[in-house]
Amino acid sequence: MLLVVGGIGFTLLAGIVVGGVFAYGWLATPAATPVAAPVTTLEAATPLIATGEQQDGLDVVPPTQPQQPAAPQAQAQPNGLADVVEQVAPAVVTVINRGSSGGGSGSGVVVSVEGFIITNHHVVEGANQLAVIYADGSRAEAQLIGSDPLADIAVIRASGAVPAVARIGNIQSMRPGDTVIAIGSPLGNFRNTVTAGIISALNRSVGQMEGLIQTDAAINSGNSGGPLLNMQGEVIGINTLVVRGDNINSAAPAEGLGFAVPTNVFQPVVNQLIATGSVSYPYMGISYLMIDGQIAAEQNLPVQQGALITDVLAQTPAAAAGIQPNDIIVAANGVNFSQYNSLRLELIQYAPGDQITLTVLRDGRTFELPITLGARPVSS
Repeated sequence: MLLVVGGIGFTLLAGIVVGGVFAYGWLATPAATPVAAPVTTLEAATPLIATGEQQDGLDVVPPTQPQQPAAPQAQAQPNGLADVVEQVAPAVVTVINRGSSGGGSGSGVVVSVEGFIITNHHVVEGANQLAVIYADGSRAEAQLIGSDPLADIAVIRASGAVPAVARIGNIQSMRPGDTVIAIGSPLGNFRNTVTAGIISALNRSVGQMEGLIQTDAAINSGNSGGPLLNMQGEVIGINTLVVRGDNINSAAPAEGLGFAVPTNVFQPVVNQLIATGSVSYPYMGISYLMIDGQIAAEQNLPVQQGALITDVLAQTPAAAAGIQPNDIIVAANGVNFSQYNSLRLELIQYAPGDQITLTVLRDGRTFELPITLGARPVSS
């Protein structure tokens, strides 16, 4: 199915494949789905969500103890594509969703010896039962630990021992042009299909999602939830959606436009899902537009980067702090915003109740403004 957002048609990557045609679960509601609360942690990280004018509201409680993968792993420094695939493929699974309206499948990746598997929210949405199929064809039942539609990330847990564990990489070290590898189960029938390409761009926004990795590695229906890997065999993204066409110019359909949720988005979400079964996001109560060179020129703004406040909701943390429409927030706790680090992506490292200091530009004057973050309302 082709969705159109802001003139761009895009498709969620077949988290669910039924009879060769994928069904999907879009980011319908921001509430996470808690199920269980075992304790394990991935390494800490940062960012998330939105395009154009945005509603804020994100955050995560940073983990305390990094999880050290201890299941079978191949060498840490593979030499080529085949080495990476040989190392990581045993940790990639096909996720089987047995829902009330029928069955479907997507992909996932094992990230701990306890059997925790990262996949997409839309892969497991509506499941009555879950199972995983490993690269060697063996099968295990799985339990939903938690699911967050806002980030389109879910964690499930496979029963029994896992054959391998994938390592989590650092997206901050990646650049456009770097080689990447995608592994997944397109159409639900072609288990552990491998494709390769490059990082086309970083920090892309598509629809409700922000901070995405854009890649030209071939990604198809059923790849949802599978890993995007660097050449060290580390997971740097979770494959999530693909653009199938361009409504602006129907004569030139888009090709090679796949997108993955990067580590600095999914890691904090995964850590919270594993710890509590749900995700808590911070909230300021503003709408804003991230400034780039084009917007700065069009609106004659005094800065090239920052968050231009377009609205402040009454009785919110932003209103209490004194933020006003037309303010430009240029930094949070001394961290400047850029094309790779938006306000929303920066906020994810904080929790509701945290106090942060915003650097604000108003009427040619720059000043510091403290604000205590609230909890993101379920309905927003």
